[in-house]
Amino acid sequence: MEAETLALAQEMDFSMWALFARATFTVKLVMILLIVASFWSWSIIVQKLIAYRKARAEAAVFDRAFWSGDPLDELFDQIGADPGGRSERVFAAGMIEWRRSHRQDGGLIAGAQARIDRNMDVAIAKEAEDLQGGLSVLATVGSVSPFVGLFGTVWGIMHAFIGIAEQQNTNLAVVAPGIAEALLATGLGLLAAIPAVIFYNKLSADADRIVAGYEAFADEFSTILSRQLDS
Repeated sequence: MEAETLALAQEMDFSMWALFARATFTVKLVMILLIVASFWSWSIIVQKLIAYRKARAEAAVFDRAFWSGDPLDELFDQIGADPGGRSERVFAAGMIEWRRSHRQDGGLIAGAQARIDRNMDVAIAKEAEDLQGGLSVLATVGSVSPFVGLFGTVWGIMHAFIGIAEQQNTNLAVVAPGIAEALLATGLGLLAAIPAVIFYNKLSADADRIVAGYEAFADEFSTILSRQLDS
């Protein structure tokens, strides 16, 4: 009897695809959901890594141009009112308000400094929202996926025990497939959750550093304009 059970267990296919194919509809649905969540997470991760790298490179290029000593009006004329770089957009927001604050006689409209600062703050907020967009998905996948996988595991084990009761048989050949299918759901849940949590923390910190750089630049730019206003 034991030899027959062992032979039957050895004949069973325990590959990932076989486990998925033998799983119940509910467990299959859980597995598909977790696989989709994992792919979605990785697409956001790759997209953000590329976007943050580009943002840092753009900021470095713009910083060199800004501190090169050339007149700020010339720099603004070069990049235009709607530039492509994030740092350039913050600079353009300040320069646009700076020019709007000049009267036709050359004087400045009262409250120019506050409006310039506010305009740059709005530009920074837009860049921060764009940089951090999608990170909430990683947080959700990282926190929910293990529980979704656990649900699939519980459902699969329950189905396995029902099968044992129906067949009145506790042989390994009866128990093992159902347990393996159930544990696969937990594994997929962790596979989706772990990278999502790790990269959520990393990307959140990267986004905060990039935005902090924009804020530091805005403070420096505001100081330069303030000197011109006071002169």
